[in-house]
Amino acid sequence: MYGFSRNIDAGFEEAVGRVRDALQREGFGVLTEIDVQATLKKKLDVDFRKYVILGACSPPNAYKALSAELEIGLFLPCNVIVYERDGGGSAVAAIDASLMAAATGNDALSEVASTVNEKLKRVIATF
Repeated sequence: MYGFSRNIDAGFEEAVGRVRDALQREGFGVLTEIDVQATLKKKLDVDFRKYVILGACSPPNAYKALSAELEIGLFLPCNVIVYERDGGGSAVAAIDASLMAAATGNDALSEVASTVNEKLKRVIATF
């Protein structure tokens, strides 16, 4: 698996709000937001479920990672997704930062990835 996920009973809008709040409590800001449903409708004129990609950043950890490996920016920010499940409820998932660190072969990133993963796991666990 390449992330941490959880299905929840909350509706999509509620889930997105709760994820934003949980990210903020863990020291993340949301730098980017992609409304996949709206983008696919606009670009391809297709209907798709409610789905958002939040680009989350923890500035102190991003600084540590970039200081250890300049090109780690290719993996930043950390993506967190929320989407509407078939049959109701929502799903919430976050990237596994240790996979990003492992891809570089730079052992100095392991500690940063571990810290980020602890925070992202707490975000997902709040549901």
